[in-house]
Amino acid sequence: MPKPYDTPAIRRKDIAHQVHPWTDFATFEDTGSLVLADAEGAFVCDSDGNWYLDGIGGLWCVNVGYGRREIADAMAAQAEKMVYYSSFGAHTSIPAAELAHKLSDLAPRGLSHIQFGTGGSMANDTAVRMIHYYFNRLGKKTKKKIITRRDGYHGSTYMAMSLTGVDFDHQGFDIIDDGLIQRISAPNTYRRPPGMSAQEFCDELVREFEDKITALGPDNVAALFAEPIMGAGGVIVAPPDYHPRMLEVCRKYDVLYVADEVVTGFGRLGHFFASESVFNIVPDIITCAKGLSSAYAPLSATILSDEFYDVISTPQAEGALLTHGFTYSGHPVCCAAGLKNIEIIEREDLCGHVRALGPYFESQLATLADLDLVGDVRGSHFMLCVENVADKQSKALLADDIRVGDRIADAAQKRGVLVRPIGHLNVLSPPLILTRDNIDTLVATLRESIVEVMDDLTREGRWTPA
Repeated sequence: MPKPYDTPAIRRKDIAHQVHPWTDFATFEDTGSLVLADAEGAFVCDSDGNWYLDGIGGLWCVNVGYGRREIADAMAAQAEKMVYYSSFGAHTSIPAAELAHKLSDLAPRGLSHIQFGTGGSMANDTAVRMIHYYFNRLGKKTKKKIITRRDGYHGSTYMAMSLTGVDFDHQGFDIIDDGLIQRISAPNTYRRPPGMSAQEFCDELVREFEDKITALGPDNVAALFAEPIMGAGGVIVAPPDYHPRMLEVCRKYDVLYVADEVVTGFGRLGHFFASESVFNIVPDIITCAKGLSSAYAPLSATILSDEFYDVISTPQAEGALLTHGFTYSGHPVCCAAGLKNIEIIEREDLCGHVRALGPYFESQLATLADLDLVGDVRGSHFMLCVENVADKQSKALLADDIRVGDRIADAAQKRGVLVRPIGHLNVLSPPLILTRDNIDTLVATLRESIVEVMDDLTREGRWTPA
């Protein structure tokens, strides 16, 4: 159990001084935050001693679970030996070199050059800057435009949020809006046009993408950014063959394919990388973070193809440098955490565990579809989502002010389970170490919580079952 804490005092300090990501200022000062103080395995504990099954995995990221002493020891040993040295120019550290080599072994064939950062947003920013540099080096200086999908999520820095197609996240903020970023439809099979088969929907999506490139002019389009399964935009799983066909269009028009595996990487779908193993594509660039270190240290990587590297590594002029990178690129302590994290995933065969248990997780969660509030249950393995609707037949949503996802998450938290609310959705991305019993608890708790919210909404006259 954690030491006793003065939770109200901590909460007051937090409210007074910390600006949280995705803060709801309408309620924050009144409610404050859940103060977390301890964690072990798949569970976290608040400062009052209450334990919760973490159905969120921190934020898609604590893949090997909490309290891994050997990762902490590896970080401590590296910090004591040499906490830091710059990786600029002709300097490296042993952990950075070893991790780059390991990632080149794990990534799909032909992707063997790694630039490190400290988060997924940084990895995607790096990809854009390097892509523009790549085409400049080829003399194709008009190839600048980046195509992303509506409801795609790529990060929160200025460029990464501009790549992001979630309109809700743009409220009140500026994004790069000079034509550099172009949008195409999300491959949301659940919300495809009525009467259209999944195959016909896929055909339409691919046609839309090709039409977008030809309308913009292939000489102006640099890259497509795509998550294998879209995460924060709703855990959207594309129709079968979508990704290979989109890659074919990219190849036809000399457009680079960037697979944003910040969420799907490092076991969440049962493989270190999902692009080739699950979706049968080898992209030009993979961006990753989160599960790379299981959140034990801030760490990300932009993984470049050999062909791409051959272009950017050709000296552009005598004395010229590749002037991109960060103070903490290849930070030795972070890379030590990444190496030990990967060692654990391999030694315990967590990818195999996810492949074995993922179908059970999917099937158990799918049982919630009998509830009148549940419109869709989707996702894959340890990346799942429940979409709540006002009416199953029309798929109409409840009013925004009902905040149905939040209400369900609050009800689950009272029962000792944390799930993530995103608007009308509830998302699950737990540590990869979950057992069948953990899954049963999570699903049963979510059912009880949805039923509670259904009863409350009916009593309030805000919703009537169809």
